Amino acid sequence: MQHKAEKFSTRAKLVTSVAAVAAVAAGVAGAVSASADTPAAAPVAAVAAVKGKATTTSTHLTVDAAADAAEAALKAARKEGQRVSVAVVDRDGNTIVTLRGDGAGPQSYESAVKKAYTAVSWNAPTSQLVKRLESAPTLKDIPGTLFLAGGAPVAYDNAPIAGIGVAGAPSGDLDEKFAQAGAEAIAGGR
Repeated sequence: MQHKAEKFSTRAKLVTSVAAVAAVAAGVAGAVSASADTPAAAPVAAVAAVKGKATTTSTHLTVDAAADAAEAALKAARKEGQRVSVAVVDRDGNTIVTLRGDGAGPQSYESAVKKAYTAVSWNAPTSQLVKRLESAPTLKDIPGTLFLAGGAPVAYDNAPIAGIGVAGAPSGDLDEKFAQAGAEAIAGGR
């Protein structure tokens, strides 16, 4: 019985092999006939390999850390009865997390994002940057920025890696206090 099974197995293997070869041949013939009317593809450009001195490595805030910062800022605002929006942006100013607190005004969302962007762009709290407008009033013309207190930078080895913006409290000082609470929440290095 086992001998017949081996013969059948060998026959089955032979038939399967012939069928596979026929399928491959048909595919090649189809590809050749399909490409007969198609112009030749342009040559692919070579991939440039760069040396280590031509690159840099940067540190980025994780999504979990950004969420922790936003939650901490929102919690600090709630504790004082304030209705705010919170935004956390990365080093390049891209939004990582935004939270619009219950009852926050419609303007607060965009303002929080712009404050966070401004803080990371200059690696300084936005309340300090407001003072720079006196000597350089055209700073406010840079797209995406908002020179009002309420933004706090997050740095790693003195290099900015994120910005936290808060908007919606009655004063920028309160907004910035809440943004700073968000920064402090992640200072431990989560």
